[in-house]
Amino acid sequence: MIPFLQADVLAKPEPLDFYDALRLSSFGGDIEFSAATTTVYATDNSVYQVRPQGVIYPRGFEDLQQIAQLLQRQEFRHLKMAMRGGGTGTNGQSLTDGIVVDTSRYMNRILSIDPKKRIARVQSGVVKDQLNKALKPYGLFFAPELSTSNRATIGGMINTDACGQGSCLYGKTSNHVLGLRAVLMDGSELNTRPVSKTELQELQKPDNRSGAIYRLIDEIEHDNRDLIDKTFPKLNRFLTGYDLAHLREDDGGLNLNSLLCGAEGTLALIAEADLNLLPIPRFAALINIRYDDFNTALRDARFLTGLQVASVETVDAKVLSLARGDIIWNRIADYFPSEEGKRTDGINIAEVLADSAEELAEKIRFVSQSLAASPQNGRHGFTTTEKPDDIEAIWTMRKRAVGLLGNVEGARRPVAFVEDTAVPPENLADYILEFRALLDGEGLDYGMFGHVDAGVLHVRPALDLSDPAQEVMIRRISDAVVALTLKYGGVLWGEHGKGVRSEYVPEFFGPLYPQLQRIKAAFDPYNQLNAGKIATPDDQPLTKIDELAFRGQKDRIIPADVRNAYDNAPYCNGNGACFDFNTDSAMCPSFKGSGDRRYSPKGRASLIREWLRLLSEKGIDPRRSAQALRDKPLWSGLFSRISNSFGSKNRDDFSHQVRDAMDTCLACKACAGQCPVKVNVPAFRSKFLELYYSRYLRPLKDPLIASIEHMMPLVAKTGSLYNGVMGSGLGRWGMKQVGLTALPSLSDVSLTKELRARNIQMADANVLNNLSAEQKAKAVILVQDSFTSFFDTQLLLDVLDLLKALGFTPYLAELKPNGKAQHVHGYLKSFTRTARNTSLYLNTLAQSGVPLVGLDPSMTLTYRSEYRSALPNETVPDVKLPQEWLAQHLGQIASHIQPSTERAAQNYMLLPHCTEKTNATPTIAAWVAIFKHFGINMVIGESGCCGMAGTFGHELRNRALSENIYDLSWRQKMQTHGREQIVMATGFSCRSQVEIMEKTQIQHPLQVLKQLIAS
Repeated sequence: MIPFLQADVLAKPEPLDFYDALRLSSFGGDIEFSAATTTVYATDNSVYQVRPQGVIYPRGFEDLQQIAQLLQRQEFRHLKMAMRGGGTGTNGQSLTDGIVVDTSRYMNRILSIDPKKRIARVQSGVVKDQLNKALKPYGLFFAPELSTSNRATIGGMINTDACGQGSCLYGKTSNHVLGLRAVLMDGSELNTRPVSKTELQELQKPDNRSGAIYRLIDEIEHDNRDLIDKTFPKLNRFLTGYDLAHLREDDGGLNLNSLLCGAEGTLALIAEADLNLLPIPRFAALINIRYDDFNTALRDARFLTGLQVASVETVDAKVLSLARGDIIWNRIADYFPSEEGKRTDGINIAEVLADSAEELAEKIRFVSQSLAASPQNGRHGFTTTEKPDDIEAIWTMRKRAVGLLGNVEGARRPVAFVEDTAVPPENLADYILEFRALLDGEGLDYGMFGHVDAGVLHVRPALDLSDPAQEVMIRRISDAVVALTLKYGGVLWGEHGKGVRSEYVPEFFGPLYPQLQRIKAAFDPYNQLNAGKIATPDDQPLTKIDELAFRGQKDRIIPADVRNAYDNAPYCNGNGACFDFNTDSAMCPSFKGSGDRRYSPKGRASLIREWLRLLSEKGIDPRRSAQALRDKPLWSGLFSRISNSFGSKNRDDFSHQVRDAMDTCLACKACAGQCPVKVNVPAFRSKFLELYYSRYLRPLKDPLIASIEHMMPLVAKTGSLYNGVMGSGLGRWGMKQVGLTALPSLSDVSLTKELRARNIQMADANVLNNLSAEQKAKAVILVQDSFTSFFDTQLLLDVLDLLKALGFTPYLAELKPNGKAQHVHGYLKSFTRTARNTSLYLNTLAQSGVPLVGLDPSMTLTYRSEYRSALPNETVPDVKLPQEWLAQHLGQIASHIQPSTERAAQNYMLLPHCTEKTNATPTIAAWVAIFKHFGINMVIGESGCCGMAGTFGHELRNRALSENIYDLSWRQKMQTHGREQIVMATGFSCRSQVEIMEKTQIQHPLQVLKQLIAS
């Protein structure tokens, strides 16, 4: 039994008084300071871990004013706060030991779009991709491109003056900010925009904080103009954060947007922004060039830039090798082909944009001819694509590069601390040679990629920061890189902001730094806004890069073998890919449906990591605890569990907060496939639940759900009696008492009777072994699962009919429990026993050489994932998904089998199961190939999670969240496409959810195929 775990609590009582005062005001947002929330907000995408004293979620401008006004009261002036958007900063920009203000939960509305003036007004919590999705119907977009565009908020982009690929064409965020609505620390409103000299004079008159600010900024810019011009480097990635170089307007006025953009929330609370919009390029193409090494690619990038392409991105061998194992590679592999005898260790991606097809063709021809006319040693060849979907997929690979660098084995993981330096592009190749020599001299592995057209290099050296000897390298390498960037006329902060690296601000700004301090004092006299970053209002020191706590200092408390046993949770790097705004992306449904970052893979990984640390501090090895638990009978410790469950002394156990986050996980496994680091929440969730319920009682629903596969053969014998009870008011009431909304009705089709009528044989090892080679080539074993066999019997029969119609001889495996529900709910001892027994049976059948094929994706993929984890030293059955097997046997299908012309003319859309789509991605395309083989047009629908996920949506506590998740993506697909296309779904749970939500039934693609080819 695991012990009670006391979480870290607020070190200071003062924030509680502040929260009380805030609640008594007109503040309408949320205030959270639980151990779980502060743990999740203690990290970003940097190497640091700083627990805040609470998180505030304002609902609007007035809430921000209330926060600022209260903080100015004498008793609260010592409190610090930091604004936070997507939380993906690489340098601790939004980390604080004070109070976090997160605008992403509520302040995420697009206030207006003016397509004629090309202006959008948005709240600061709006996500970039959210905005561009709304702008697309107008043919417009918000230009600055980011690798984190699907979770980066506009407020975060403004505060870091973000940019990325294409910045030579589109510039930085500040180039597109027309105006800001912000709150000053006295609670007053500040509206910034470019103002004329006359307007400036009027703005300077008031005897208030904004008037004082305008007077001071005008004075500083006027008195230090030559020094500013000398200090700020002439780079595409110009020095931002108190950007004095771009303050003055041509007519003598000022633009305070330049001051606030990149200020990292150290000057004001940004609430809203007016943004400049651009027309979406009508035509685009990518030219993908391969090289034998990264240096050759870098030097060739300068040549490509001279061809007037829109952008050039360079990727090294490390990132390429990781990308080849990523979920996206299958879609883009043809554009980066392997050539015999040639090794590709670097690529350049050149983007070409045009307003017409003819112009695009001419630009492609020019680049292609230029490459041919200027051959270079080490340049292999290139491919070109004009297809929008393929262009998006290639850019997605490049965007995922940062996260992919975290997907490596071992304790050394690439980390961000010198990752966005910028130098004049003409100096980049020489600069990188010295940079690489520096890292090579330290004996470090690393990955490199960058926006070479802008002179920006992304580098993440691989370090194990749980090792004190490697932790000190942060200081040594950072100091050396600062010297190197200064040598080559560059800056340390080319793209991702300063954050903790503000320590080097005085060195870069030199005699201008005191002017930055004057600006800080005018905006934030008590140094409350993101203190220690960029500038301080007096002689208070800036935060040093090795002053804050590193994550590794917490990690080293957890033994390395324990960290490695928890499915990459301790290695989550905070990249935040699981915060994806796109509702048609599978990861992560519980975060999308709740808006709560605790209920995301990043949140759950943070919590399980903290849970492991607390256990380790008590000398507890969770693996040994789990093994000891499995060695005991089920009833062992029952009285202790009862006492712990009802005793008040356990009320504050941190494990409760972890369990709360785990309870909302749908176990869809999208994270295991889509997370760049492959954080597998369902896997470590099961391990957690097993141990949690060694201390506390399980809810009544858990044993019922876990045993459903074993009970169903008996329940099925009651037939209509079961259906009658479950459909009655008494039955529904009974289900609610155990925490369930309902269970599906049993099929009214007799499987035994129908099998006999079809002359389908049960799979028998002796019979299968005696088949001839020719007979085996036509044979297939259908592996049953309880949900299909008992609740959707007609699907099983339709598939058997289809296989016979296609010329195959199907055999039906005996129904054996799969154990998926046991695994999901943490019954790992029972699951291992189930997996072993079922594996022995299926392996016996497989020894005949006849393939095994499952129907439900979630159940089928359990054999190749959870079974392997539970039985690491044993052979697990190779059970194919139906499309995997059928795609391999299309050549055996009689050519005369064709669908009716009328049916084939219809449009068909398939919505795959989340687990199938994210963990067996290449197999999804097989469905298209199968339907195409029969002359049928079928498309794969882009969809998120349906919200059911096994029994998740049948659980009472989850039903509201389940329906909310369904509304995000599937409802629109069903109500829009369902009228124009025949919609199909592979997952039993998906079809069940549609039946509940839409009061209609959709079919499995194999059922549709059977109907299509029926004579």
